[in-house]
Amino acid sequence: MKKITMGVLALVLSSSLAIAEAQQQKSDTVKTQDIEGVVVTALGIKREKKSLGYASEEVKAEALTGGTTNTGNVASLLSGKVSGLQVNTNNNFGGSANLLIRGYKSLSGGSPLIVIDGSPVNNGTVGGAIFDYGNFLSDINQDDIESMNVLKGAAASALYGERGSDGVILIVTKNGRGKQDGSWGVTLNSGITAGFIDKSTFPKYQTRYGAGYGPVYGNDTNGDGNPDEYFNYDPVTGQLQTPFTEDASYGAEFNPNIMVRQWDSYNPDSPNYGKATPWQAAKNGPIKFFETPVTYVNTISLEKGSKSSNISLSYTNMLSNGLLPNSDLRKNSISAKFNYDFTDKLHASVFSTLTIQDTKGRNETGYSDNLVTGFRQWWQTNVDVYELRDAYERSNSNLTWNRTSGSNGTPAYWNNPYFQRYQNYQSDTRTRTFSYAQLKYDITKNFGITGKLSYDQMQMLIEERLMNGSLPQAFGASGNNVTSGYSRQDIRTTETNFDLFLNYKFDITSDLNVSGIVGGNVRRNLIDNVYASTEGGLATPGLFAISNSASPIIPPDENYEKWVTSGVYATASFGYKNLLYVDGTVRADQSSNLPKNNNSYVYPSVTGSLILSELWKPSWLSFWKIRGNYAEVGSSTKNYQLQNTYRVRGGFGNTGLVDQSYFLANPNLKPQRSKEVEFGMEAQFFKNRLGFDVALYKTRTFDQIINLPVSSATGYRTFLVNAGQINNKGIEVQLNGTPVKNENFKWDIDVNWSKNENEVISLYGDSQNYLLASYQGGVSLNARVGEAFGALVGSDYVYLNGERVVNPTTGRYLTNPNQVIGNITPDWIGGVRNSFNYKGLSVSFLIDVKQGGDVFSTDMYYGLATGLYEETAVGDYRTAGVVNPGVNPNGQVNTTPTSAPNTFGNVDGYRRMPNSRFVYDASYVKLREASIGYSLPKSLLANTSFQEVKISLVGRNLWIIHKNLPYADPEAGTGNGLASKGNSIGVLPTTRDLGVNVTLKF
Repeated sequence: MKKITMGVLALVLSSSLAIAEAQQQKSDTVKTQDIEGVVVTALGIKREKKSLGYASEEVKAEALTGGTTNTGNVASLLSGKVSGLQVNTNNNFGGSANLLIRGYKSLSGGSPLIVIDGSPVNNGTVGGAIFDYGNFLSDINQDDIESMNVLKGAAASALYGERGSDGVILIVTKNGRGKQDGSWGVTLNSGITAGFIDKSTFPKYQTRYGAGYGPVYGNDTNGDGNPDEYFNYDPVTGQLQTPFTEDASYGAEFNPNIMVRQWDSYNPDSPNYGKATPWQAAKNGPIKFFETPVTYVNTISLEKGSKSSNISLSYTNMLSNGLLPNSDLRKNSISAKFNYDFTDKLHASVFSTLTIQDTKGRNETGYSDNLVTGFRQWWQTNVDVYELRDAYERSNSNLTWNRTSGSNGTPAYWNNPYFQRYQNYQSDTRTRTFSYAQLKYDITKNFGITGKLSYDQMQMLIEERLMNGSLPQAFGASGNNVTSGYSRQDIRTTETNFDLFLNYKFDITSDLNVSGIVGGNVRRNLIDNVYASTEGGLATPGLFAISNSASPIIPPDENYEKWVTSGVYATASFGYKNLLYVDGTVRADQSSNLPKNNNSYVYPSVTGSLILSELWKPSWLSFWKIRGNYAEVGSSTKNYQLQNTYRVRGGFGNTGLVDQSYFLANPNLKPQRSKEVEFGMEAQFFKNRLGFDVALYKTRTFDQIINLPVSSATGYRTFLVNAGQINNKGIEVQLNGTPVKNENFKWDIDVNWSKNENEVISLYGDSQNYLLASYQGGVSLNARVGEAFGALVGSDYVYLNGERVVNPTTGRYLTNPNQVIGNITPDWIGGVRNSFNYKGLSVSFLIDVKQGGDVFSTDMYYGLATGLYEETAVGDYRTAGVVNPGVNPNGQVNTTPTSAPNTFGNVDGYRRMPNSRFVYDASYVKLREASIGYSLPKSLLANTSFQEVKISLVGRNLWIIHKNLPYADPEAGTGNGLASKGNSIGVLPTTRDLGVNVTLKF
């Protein structure tokens, strides 16, 4: 794959160079400032890109949204478009998209700061045990975005001080423009998208064997080979009976001549009640359980602008359903932006947006109580999901295939999936507002002063339900196993920022100028969270209310956090003859989350860039710059980490009960810090027809805040310390080319590629391992000294001279526990975007690539043992076993087949294989986006009220060109944060999304 990729890249570049050189005579003159342009940098400051001494990459609205479907989450739209930016999306309904710039620098993971028009906004998420509530960037309406600029390194983000350690993504919103005659401009955009399951991301079931764990009943006493040893007997009729509680497909071989009483023959309202039915594979497997997700998005925008003022108004309505039944998302967004010049010197800007989202029926994630986990790991191939649907619709109760016995319909392990979706659903409502007001006064032509106030608020109500008759499961505040219950969580978060700064710009000499800002920021944050649940189940079935608790409730868990951060900052940018630029920045932050006598820290940066094309000006060189920088950034700690706190846990009689936190606080904490050095070069050739931007960087992150385990004899489980160092180094490459350009046709190609290498240098004292997350199956995610961040640790094979060692008695591999068996860090990531324009016709597509990194498949870990997958039913797999390749302990080649192959898990899967058997290369190559659009000619619109009419066919995730993980998408994680990485477990299948968009401008 690597050779092919590099070969294609070389061909494209050489072709672009040749064609561009041949056509350069026909091109218009392009000036350096036209090539580089003006971009928005930290704190919303506009700079000429040529003067920047650090790497940044801007994505315009058309490249961001024009070639794909509306995903409902702008973070996912950056996939494959920016070098050094890793975007991990998942298939959860309304789920998260994780952003990571230049690899993992912190033991806590980390994600970039999101800034809208110079003001930070919350891109956090709500932590849920089994549901993914999405990252809050999904509240931003993509139709409001003019561009997104990714500030990758420390020098680019240093002005954000303690929030800049993981990079910054700047969002610039649209200004109103209107028509040339000053009247209102109106844009209507309407789109519909449908998703179709990519069958390569869902199991291919074997259809040769049915329910059971193997011939465990010993009924074949006469040795005639009849399959009665795989079945129970009905105690009344003596007929063969399906082993209901054996949630596997390692049972009797299908034979329609064999009649068996199955789960539905014990349901009085079933057509098969009291009947034995043919033993055969189900006609409708779990893939038929999924529905076709459809999304409708309609937007209306109003714009009006003049020289001194402009206004933009927009409203977007989004309606969507998910893959699973009873899933529904409704989102309404409204925004307004005003820019007004009171005088030639006094300028005002106001922006406000409101998003209201109602979501019902998010899918469960992880292992327990996730019905997709059942489909992928614990299922009987004789069970027809449509018969389960009919049973639920007839009774509205939990009639499931997984009965405790013929006479007892209580579920043994799994609910009826339709009952679970329609009765045990969750719901949430979220209201998000973000606003800012800015006033700028130009004191003189050299000085100006700006004041800005921004406010970001999110309110959310989360409700979870468990209907009477459900499989007992851990639920509520106590976590006790119950068969019914209800919980609700009320969350409010706010962030207020006030900035006041003076900007200056003047010429020191005719050749030397200086510009910059001096100012300060005050930020106030609030989190208010209340959680309450029933205990012991619901007193009245189906009434979901806290007051309907069968037992006295545990007092609500209330969490209230406030903190303040103040900062002062200054910048100075020197420019010499449009040839040499030197910048310096400094920011000092003071945080209320840090010790009072040690809560102030300084974060400096210095950058330089030299425009070599000002010294050497051949006709084919349009622009050439080298740059370098050094910077320090940091990140503070969370609330209440300095002193031990206590929680009220109700009362005992008249005595109040409290308990302490599980961790030991540290009154001497200080912020984590990163130091980075970066060098880069960028150039454009043949009047902007071909170009590149390359960056090399090295980062050292230290003083990390680690929650280390401690002896329980202390009364705590963990304690907080500043320790640990992670080093990162890498390279980022951006290429742009226009191989063909003439009056009617243009072909643009953009390529990005990046490689990041990191290493955990130290932890705390002699500690060699730091646990990040634990997975089902005994695998864990770790930071290990000497390893790249994100090591997967579990059992491995035993090796002899590089060969796997097999036990000659059982034919099974010997295992070696607690070994590094993989790592989640990719070798490199990249993307290639092509766009073609011919008159009114436009075509574009994006190839998104991730090479390397590993994923542990819990689905394969269990599913191969339970006999679900097609490879477990090939030939004599279940009768003769498999001769595992390897050697015996004496070094001789293994010839022993696996013993007892007719019992589940004895050939493959979790019972006999090491964890490393189920670690897969997580590489992928995807056709991420594709579109075909056509704009009607202006001549056809001349006598109409339309200024533009465009129709587009768009697609997303249309083709997984290459992957190594079977039956699943290697990109699909369980949710947000580190715990979702490196583990493929019970994820929804990926859909190929196809849509139609229509845009009308008046």
